[in-house]
Amino acid sequence: MGKGVVLITGASAGLGEEMARQFAALGYDLALCARRTDRLLALKDELSGSRVSVRQLDVTDDEAVFTVFREFAAEFGTIDRVVVNAGLGKGAPLGSGRWDANRATAMVNFVGALAQTEAALEIFRAQQRGHLVLISSMSALRGMRKSMTTYAATKAGVAAIAEGVRSERIRGVDVSVIFPGYIRSEMNAHVQQKTRFMVDTPTGVRAMVAAIEKRKTKAYVPAWPWVPIGVAMRTLPMSVVRRMV
Repeated sequence: MGKGVVLITGASAGLGEEMARQFAALGYDLALCARRTDRLLALKDELSGSRVSVRQLDVTDDEAVFTVFREFAAEFGTIDRVVVNAGLGKGAPLGSGRWDANRATAMVNFVGALAQTEAALEIFRAQQRGHLVLISSMSALRGMRKSMTTYAATKAGVAAIAEGVRSERIRGVDVSVIFPGYIRSEMNAHVQQKTRFMVDTPTGVRAMVAAIEKRKTKAYVPAWPWVPIGVAMRTLPMSVVRRMV
């Protein structure tokens, strides 16, 4: 029998895909969902050592989020951990004519995360146990400029959801919020390779998984340099923060 069942959204690429690999290597069974089922099926074939179930899911389809989570819970008999990971990195300066991109990011990253949290907690309340993990971003710590404004705001919202749920102290439920720094992924593949502090996907996700396994309430990952940068971002004047990130 495996260590438990981990449900990961946005598992077809980037951080979600690599988390699936690393959780499988640790002995977990996996409930994986994303919009692109072809990528999910290829990943399922790769992870032959674990029990893996895949389903198509667009997290902006509220009804589908609840249906898919309930179906996974029924199939496995339990869900031990839900990783709210699905995200979108679109964005443009506000007022520049790209409301469509900013709205899409807000709907996926915040409203979608809210639906996933609702669906996860419905299962965890019934089980009276579970581990809710929300993937935020270091950009959530302060308001960001230009194309990052909406993205950072949604990730700040995700962190606030995590803190609010944790403060409720739901019986048997642990809550973690993870703040990744610059980790190479499909979302940021267009960013210049020489970005300061950028680490490759396996290295970055290894730090994420380690923090999740420890059930940390909050983690800046990788710890170096993002723990000291996080302190600086929260305390220094915005004029300094703008030069840092």
